[in-house]
Amino acid sequence: MNDKDIVALYFARDERAITESDRAHGAVCRSVATGILRDPRDAEECVNDTWLKAWNAMPPHRPNSLRAFLCRITRNTALSRYRMNHREKRNRELEVALEELDECIPAPAEDREAAPLVEMLESFLGGEDELDRRLLLGRYWHGMAVKDLAAQYRLTPNAVTKRLGKTRERLRVYLNERGYSL
Repeated sequence: MNDKDIVALYFARDERAITESDRAHGAVCRSVATGILRDPRDAEECVNDTWLKAWNAMPPHRPNSLRAFLCRITRNTALSRYRMNHREKRNRELEVALEELDECIPAPAEDREAAPLVEMLESFLGGEDELDRRLLLGRYWHGMAVKDLAAQYRLTPNAVTKRLGKTRERLRVYLNERGYSL
């Protein structure tokens, strides 16, 4: 079943929408949640929360990309759960990653302000070489540790850190040139 058909099920209030969403996009949503939470049970709860939030959001919202819409819900839900789980015992790795990204990408105040930012990010990522794109997404979207990225791509942690720093700087400049700055 394609994404348009799944969205139509949501609009028809047909419960098969959840089953079809899980079949089509459950694996990537679980990957996003697990990357942030590092706990399969918490990740599974996040994905279940994603289906409920998607059910409540459609209608009236009709996403252009169901996969991106569901991943964004999953990521935001996982980050909220992560913050709740680590209020006292912080995982510095993810905190540092989020702080690094805050230096070049301002958080939009509202969802409608996010659309131009999303387009600019997609355009920027499309112009980056594959390794830099994978490192950036692994670190800041999936919440992977630098040492894990280094092992996955057969680099030193120092090389990963430097590449990420240079990519963040290119992103900051790219966004500034297009009028999107801190």
